[in-house]
Amino acid sequence: MSVFSITPRSQHGMALLVSLVFLLLLTLIGLSSMQNATLQEKMAGSVSLRNQSFQAAEAVLRVGESAVQLDSYSLPVCSGATQCAPPAESATVKAAGFNSTSGVAWIASGNGFYGVQNIGTAQAAVNVPSNTSATLYRVTAVGIAGSSRSVVESIYAKY
Repeated sequence: MSVFSITPRSQHGMALLVSLVFLLLLTLIGLSSMQNATLQEKMAGSVSLRNQSFQAAEAVLRVGESAVQLDSYSLPVCSGATQCAPPAESATVKAAGFNSTSGVAWIASGNGFYGVQNIGTAQAAVNVPSNTSATLYRVTAVGIAGSSRSVVESIYAKY
């Protein structure tokens, strides 16, 4: 027997040790991939909810603007800095009803709410005859989808 020859008996389990190390590395790579896939799935779900809440807010905004368009629609002009500012409770509103601080009556529609404020009159400047004034309404809409909330506003001029 030569000095350089290695017999299976002299390995003392090295093949087992090397295969266990490779198995451990593969397991770590697999766990890392699973965590990455889970994170990407959560992010995709969040983006989907954000898009749904934005679409809901846009739809509710159109409902609010349609209500303002009616000839019979009227609302007293807001008074004071807090009642003429955009409603702060739009970030937290959960149910229809009147908010005494902002003076906004929140109305439920679809997957959200809208509120209207009469912010006064102004002289119209674009595509309107001179000396014509318009009543300006701020329509604030809130769309809710899952844990996502979107708030959009428009200023509607009624002649």
